[in-house]
Amino acid sequence: MNIYAKLIVRLPANGWRLLLQQQQHKINSSIPSLATAVRQASSGPILEYDEPNAYKLHMLEEGPNNHVSCTREEGLDFYRKMQVVRRMEASANNMYKAKLIRGFCHLYSGQEAVCVGMKAAMDKNDSLITAYRAHGWTYMMGVSVTGVLAELTGRKTGCSEGRGGSMHMYGPNFYGGNGIVGAQVPLGAGVAFAHKYRGEQNVCVALYGDGAANQGQVFEAFNMAKLWLLPCIFVCENNGYGMGTSTARASANPNFYRRCEYIPGLWVNGMDVLAVREATRFARNWCTSGKGPIIMEMATYRYFGHSMSDPGTSYRTREEVQDVRKSRDPIASFREKLLQAKLATEDEFKGIDNEVKKLIEDAENHAQNDPELQVDELYSHIYSNPPANFKVRGCDNFTFKDISK
Repeated sequence: MNIYAKLIVRLPANGWRLLLQQQQHKINSSIPSLATAVRQASSGPILEYDEPNAYKLHMLEEGPNNHVSCTREEGLDFYRKMQVVRRMEASANNMYKAKLIRGFCHLYSGQEAVCVGMKAAMDKNDSLITAYRAHGWTYMMGVSVTGVLAELTGRKTGCSEGRGGSMHMYGPNFYGGNGIVGAQVPLGAGVAFAHKYRGEQNVCVALYGDGAANQGQVFEAFNMAKLWLLPCIFVCENNGYGMGTSTARASANPNFYRRCEYIPGLWVNGMDVLAVREATRFARNWCTSGKGPIIMEMATYRYFGHSMSDPGTSYRTREEVQDVRKSRDPIASFREKLLQAKLATEDEFKGIDNEVKKLIEDAENHAQNDPELQVDELYSHIYSNPPANFKVRGCDNFTFKDISK
């Protein structure tokens, strides 16, 4: 019997909520107050600080550097990108409630440091595949805000021309956006195999959530990746809840970075964008040096419910969410570090915020007014490079449609 089973026996009726509050307090108390510093370099002023509790190691003799840093330009760029993702998701939330977006919709708010920090350490030719909470990653992989929001509203200017919606977005070296829980993990191993087969010095990042971490196909992908020493970074974005079930209730071993006995793992404070970047650099170097795959667990948090149909308050308290916003928010905390180090001013942040606001408003306008996909488009993009005058059969033997793409 593990420790969680022992606790279950003794918990009162509201015990689960008390347990989750205790776990959240433990997580918050383990994150130290960081002393930021700034030094001058040939490239300009640099923000730097030590993150003593940023990483935990599994089957690794050494890990990423606990001393993290960034230039002023990098810091402002990271801040802007995290704000774009945050405001883009706020826009999606509003348009969904206005019934301009239909179907499934999973928001990334709270997890911005993961996509921004990881992308900052990736090569432009690296590949990435993720699950259905894909909006933030879609933007970071090169799709414009308009491409994301217009896809959500089913417009032709969407990144999948309005066909995919929230869960099926794609871009350069970005393989989605996948709706089947955990199915993207073996696909990511396949993309990593392609990199190795072609002799490319690139990796594939395969992301999944803590809920998908218990899928059998995840462990099958681990096995093949290790056998063939594939350059694959398996990343568990652990936001604490698989739908409405906490990791404490769903996983016998909630230490996802230690789930595999033959692949090294790395736990990362996923609320610190610089720690995420440093950890991703380490993982990428591991894979490209021929050592095979590595597992990363990004400890993060989502502010909204699992999807738009989930208020997110039946299995956690409002106070828990507010406490994370106040003490661990990836954007506010990074902004404060830059201010303390005097690498940026309040006016500069206000300018960035206003710029991002205008960007989102323009994308919203396109998402609401650009032309929708026509019915005839149902017949297109079924075959690759169809010949001239190629016909596709409809739902009966008498309906055929000429297609050109």
